[in-house]
Amino acid sequence: MSDLICQAGSRGAVVLQNPIALSSTASLLAACLVLLTGAMLTRNVGVLAKYNIPDPIVGGVLFAILVALLGLATGLRVSLDVPTRSTLLLIFFACVGMTADMRLLAQGGARLLRFLLVLFPFLFAQDALGVVVAKGLGLHPLLGLLGGTITLVGGHGTGAAYAQRFADVNNIQGVMELTMTSATLGLVVGGVIGGPVAQWLIRRHGLFGATPAKEDKGVGGGPVTTPVTLLSFMGSLAVALIAMMAGRELADLTEGAPLTMPSFVWCLFVAVVIRNGGPFVGLRLNDAASELIGSVCLSVFLSWTMMALDLGSVVRLAGPLLIILVFQTVLVAVWAILLAFRIVGRDYESAVMAGAFCGFAMGATATAIANMQALTRRYGPAPQAFLVVPVAGAFFIDIMNAAVLTIFLSLGFVGGG
Repeated sequence: MSDLICQAGSRGAVVLQNPIALSSTASLLAACLVLLTGAMLTRNVGVLAKYNIPDPIVGGVLFAILVALLGLATGLRVSLDVPTRSTLLLIFFACVGMTADMRLLAQGGARLLRFLLVLFPFLFAQDALGVVVAKGLGLHPLLGLLGGTITLVGGHGTGAAYAQRFADVNNIQGVMELTMTSATLGLVVGGVIGGPVAQWLIRRHGLFGATPAKEDKGVGGGPVTTPVTLLSFMGSLAVALIAMMAGRELADLTEGAPLTMPSFVWCLFVAVVIRNGGPFVGLRLNDAASELIGSVCLSVFLSWTMMALDLGSVVRLAGPLLIILVFQTVLVAVWAILLAFRIVGRDYESAVMAGAFCGFAMGATATAIANMQALTRRYGPAPQAFLVVPVAGAFFIDIMNAAVLTIFLSLGFVGGG
């Protein structure tokens, strides 16, 4: 604090001229404390748990509000370490790839294929709508992508990765704040519309599950996960670090290529190769350990990111963002009712998956699963839905989204602004 220069303001307030710069260790500690605070709030405030608002988002927003209020009163600014935060994001995407077992394809069968056929063209439609609305509002078309599949399908992690890229390469101001706000609002909307859409389909077509729903310890009654040990944890951590380092190198090597992909996509790809090729050389990863590492890294990363929010930028962008999200909400509901339900099978499982589709399209895999759990508790089990949706969310949705975004970013009027 010795480097802070304090001066008295015109009204007697103390103004801190220089920001408080936190080291990487201090930033990590602050992010962990913010995460714990968010977890406590989501477990004690009903509305936060109801809409599946992530712990780091709750804690991070609270921290950002407090810093903003202190800034108005004293001029206080807090500067956080950035390089370490980016590393956490890459490790998370590596862990996503490490849990993508291609053998699960066979278990999903035709219904998985039909669900993916619904999702893939929707990604194009959602991004196209975002770009068109952004253009109509006089915004940079990249902001339309941020109000499209980058945040609504990709969530906070994917959104933060692309936001950082847009800020560095395209010099778009306030892009991280817009990204976090869009992803958070998407989680809420996806959880709100998924249940009513599926419920309307179920009642309209007289659909019900075969038997009353039973409480399963696992999602869809899957196999028991192998316990995490020290060796399995360290093995997964080592593979995640290898995938992260290799992904960074591949991103650097392909930087000048006609079609480029962000570092996190390369990390995801390398991890998928290791995950599915490893058994041939005797390498078997513990999925529970990989999921644990990925969850920790993503949660800390999101806390870290939300702590740095500039709420002033959020207020300035709130109007255009809400307009984009209204259009996206209408598109998602119409697509779920007219296409998702009909293409997947026009049965009870399809109605449940239509509700999950709303969670996918506006929020995240967690929102999709939460929608299905609420529906099956009331109307009966949907075992195929609980198999197909997690498989699609664990791997395919991120790969398809990355491919669609790569195509849009290669268009001159979008990527070139």
